[in-house]
Amino acid sequence: MGSDETTLRLGVNIDHVATLRNARGGAYPDPVRAAKLAEAAGADGITAHLREDRRHIRDADIDALMAALAVPLNFEMAATVEMQEIALRHRPHAVCIVPEKREERTTEGGLEVAGDKARLAEFIEPLAAVGCRVSLFVAADRDQISAAAEIGAAVVELHTGAYCDYHYEGRFAERDEELARLGEMARLAHSLGLEVHAGHGLTFDTVTPVAAFPEVRELNIGHFLISESVFAGLDGAISEMRALMRSARA
Repeated sequence: MGSDETTLRLGVNIDHVATLRNARGGAYPDPVRAAKLAEAAGADGITAHLREDRRHIRDADIDALMAALAVPLNFEMAATVEMQEIALRHRPHAVCIVPEKREERTTEGGLEVAGDKARLAEFIEPLAAVGCRVSLFVAADRDQISAAAEIGAAVVELHTGAYCDYHYEGRFAERDEELARLGEMARLAHSLGLEVHAGHGLTFDTVTPVAAFPEVRELNIGHFLISESVFAGLDGAISEMRALMRSARA
């Protein structure tokens, strides 16, 4: 997704177009169409999370995305044998390993890497061997980031959900502490040779401070952009987010 060390990329997650489709069990709205619209609007990549329960993205969506996209696909998945086999079959540009629980509404926290290093190292090795850039979705935690570097991940994606939640709950002191922690851990990850991404819960109101971290190379944003597109269209929502990202980086 580009090589300029100063560029901040935007990955657009299209999961919740599929959520809307699945609410009626029909064929529309088509997440692949949304992905192509996002691509045309300037998205640097598309993210899709194939969950174990297939609550939004389905296997056929991944097939269609791989065939249709000109920009890279970031395939989010749990560290299961089934998902590894799917990723090895498709060989997407990037694979992001996330924690997953059936009962959760959305991804609630970062991956436990430090306590599961041996299994995760073995799990990601064949993915990297076929050319997938392996990313681990982690909390802003020193032990998790250090472990990610130790087991050979190429990327860490910092979980920004707590920062965003604190903002909207009006817990501004905690928000600022979490933001400082995100910045510190972005610097640590960069120093360890990891590419740094960030995402989860980011909106027009919360994106600027995270986008301003010079170590962060990519933001992955989904639910908010899909929600905002109801009012502004997907191209309008993406254009405004890109403008905020550019301003933060200036």
